[in-house]
Amino acid sequence: MMHNETLSLHFNTVDRFNQEKLYIQLTRIFLDEIRNGLWKINARIPSEEELCKLYNVSKVTVRQAINNLVSDGYLMKIQGKGTFVVSVLPVVGLAMKTQFTEDMFGKEVMTEKELLKRGLVDPSSDIRAYLQTDDRIYHILGRRRIGGSPACLDDSYIPERMLPDIDTVEVLGTSLYLLLQERAVKKIFKLIQTIEVKTASGETAAYLDIEPGGPVLLVHRLLLSSDNTPVAYTRIEGRSDRYKFQTEFERLR
Repeated sequence: MMHNETLSLHFNTVDRFNQEKLYIQLTRIFLDEIRNGLWKINARIPSEEELCKLYNVSKVTVRQAINNLVSDGYLMKIQGKGTFVVSVLPVVGLAMKTQFTEDMFGKEVMTEKELLKRGLVDPSSDIRAYLQTDDRIYHILGRRRIGGSPACLDDSYIPERMLPDIDTVEVLGTSLYLLLQERAVKKIFKLIQTIEVKTASGETAAYLDIEPGGPVLLVHRLLLSSDNTPVAYTRIEGRSDRYKFQTEFERLR
């Protein structure tokens, strides 16, 4: 679990006579704090204001250094909480930039969300295989509409131990991703996603107002913590005539 205490620093200063840019020097200093264990996994780092005063540099310099380490997978920003250490190893390859389900229809499209089911379930063996647990599983099934017509189903499965008070949490007014980042025992560090086309079952077809056996776009998402523990598994089933999926990637430094 991420803690709220702020970490102390083993002080190394920037060299203003060095031709290397200050934010690059600061990135290396922060990385040393992480690798030396002075900034511990799951703990919050000092605020931008504190770091500015300590190193006598601008907020822009501090922010660039922090953003470098966020991009490399060492740090994670959580809105309203601060920046936390999530790994001592870098992430190599491509980073996915997406708001998960929030932007899947495009920002100009207004969607309505409704809750269809919630509660503890005994899921199928394939869902347990995704979550790698025999613990009790909490299920949330939601539906999104565009212009009053069904567009997709959001089907989520969370081990109860990851969010023990989930039955009392309002799930309709926020995204599952933000909910887990704020309240789960372990935070989301990466996502494994699979997309396929399948035929709609009777219940899915009824919820989406299509004929049974019609095509739907199915998106599987396995949400993992920094130690590869499954935090949640979700799947989105969307009508092929109303649902489109877009993901943006950028190469890491």
